Amino acid sequence: MKKLMAILMLALVWNAAAFAAGTQYQMRVDGLACPYCAYGIEKKLKKIKGVDKIDVDLNKGLVTVNVAEGVELTEPQMVKLFKDAGFTYRSMTRRPL
Repeated sequence: MKKLMAILMLALVWNAAAFAAGTQYQMRVDGLACPYCAYGIEKKLKKIKGVDKIDVDLNKGLVTVNVAEGVELTEPQMVKLFKDAGFTYRSMTRRPL
């Protein structure tokens, strides 16, 4: 009986994780040159509710952001965020996690 309960609990946890997937956004940004730049961007993105993970690749000028299911980042929102931080937003792609 304990094994059956453990298996059922594992199945429920796995299903919940599968349904709470979310979205990954990749943004091309000009002007990212140092770790301080990355920190500034991360700080602004963390203010957005539902942002789970942020990765800034300075060499490629890419900012990757994972968001929770139901959270959407928009082009105008990102243009303003990066402009306010002193960078030039170029483009954004999105894909499900």
